[in-house]
Amino acid sequence: MRGLYFEEFAIGAMFDHTLRRTVTEMDNMLFSNMTLNPQPLHIDRHFCETQTEFGQPLMNSLFTLGLMIGISVNDTTIGTTIANLGMSDVKFPNPLFQGDTVRVTTEVLSKRESRSRPDAGIVDFEHKAYNQNDVLVAVCRRQAFMKRQPAPDVMEA
Repeated sequence: MRGLYFEEFAIGAMFDHTLRRTVTEMDNMLFSNMTLNPQPLHIDRHFCETQTEFGQPLMNSLFTLGLMIGISVNDTTIGTTIANLGMSDVKFPNPLFQGDTVRVTTEVLSKRESRSRPDAGIVDFEHKAYNQNDVLVAVCRRQAFMKRQPAPDVMEA
């Protein structure tokens, strides 16, 4: 399985990714601890139940961002991306909680050939993550540096 090459992306194309993931308390604890994030909003259930409006821990937003982009890879960029160039306009309009199931969509916003590398191009994606109730929980714009299709092999006579 491979992702799409630069030429294969069409502006306006939409991907409704088939991969889904139910997030867990362990995901939240491991990610928060691996990134040295002691925020009680993610790791302290009692704090969340007694001192927040949510009444339960929120999934770490950077975990949510990574999961959203990760879910998109299989359908879009696996093996054909050179690098991520940046992420912008990252928003978390609604909370994601432990036990929620995440689904993701991706839209191709724009693309252009690389000015410095003839074998590459830049594709702008907008990723959106929803919970099991179709509530938007995350959105971001991502620029990916993508490989162009290799030239066909020419056989010598």
